[in-house]
Amino acid sequence: MNQGFHDKQKKAAGHRQVNKYYDLVTSFYEYGWGESFHFAPRWKGESLRESIKRHEHFLALQLGLKPGHKVLDVGCGIGGPLREIARFSSTSVMGINNNEYQITRGKALNRVAGVEKTCDFTKADFMNMPFSENSFDAVYAIEATCHAPDAVGCYKEIYRVLKPGQSFAAYEWCMTDAFDPNNQEHQKIKAEIEIGDGLPDIRSTRQCLAALKEAGFEVIWEQDLARDSPLPWYLPLDTSHFSLSSFRLTAVGRFITKNMVVALEYVGLAPKGSQRVQSFLEKAAEGLVAGGKKEIFTPMYFFLARKPQ
Repeated sequence: MNQGFHDKQKKAAGHRQVNKYYDLVTSFYEYGWGESFHFAPRWKGESLRESIKRHEHFLALQLGLKPGHKVLDVGCGIGGPLREIARFSSTSVMGINNNEYQITRGKALNRVAGVEKTCDFTKADFMNMPFSENSFDAVYAIEATCHAPDAVGCYKEIYRVLKPGQSFAAYEWCMTDAFDPNNQEHQKIKAEIEIGDGLPDIRSTRQCLAALKEAGFEVIWEQDLARDSPLPWYLPLDTSHFSLSSFRLTAVGRFITKNMVVALEYVGLAPKGSQRVQSFLEKAAEGLVAGGKKEIFTPMYFFLARKPQ
């Protein structure tokens, strides 16, 4: 068998892994986090939900979105940011996602929010999008393209569907310059995040930047937004922190959830494998908190890039 065949098999296996992972974790994410599955820098006195909305508005403002713009959300989850950004900027937003369960859930939430005429979903792989060249006025990705097996290939595909002179902005999961590949503890933390969150090898901020440039983008500015966050981004996952507003994410809330999942799976009301996924997420949460505290990992490496005219 040739190498090309092996590469295709590996890629297909990777897609299946991500899909199965998201089938099982979507309900956990929505239960604990709401409709937007991402972190955010947070001010003192600001709730988790408020900080998440502000993080999404910041992205829309950086992209310079205007009423009537046609926007693409790459790896959109169930569409929490998509709906928020569409309402905030009076734009039409298309979400691309390869997971049928999340799209079905997202369409139902679109109807509830009354945005089904301006917000929609396409089921497809963001490494091979079913859109023609120069289709969108803006593209964004929120903590999603870290799932891409090849950053350059992913960014090239985004470049292809973006109109010339327009912008692509993203929040990426990355290892920072503080990460030492020769440090065993650092490697253990990185592996916990990768396994628990169904990720391939997490790229460094430098690798992301180099991949953007190789794809043809002009980088306008980039920064790790975690560095200047008044409250740590990982606070909702830190078991030493208690919060009524995000009770389900606290140590007590997670303990109750764990026992509830055990009971529900036992009586057949939760899908088989739910306990295993919940323990994966617990391990991932530990890795994320450790990575955040040591400042070797960030979920919000931000960049704004432009496709030349």
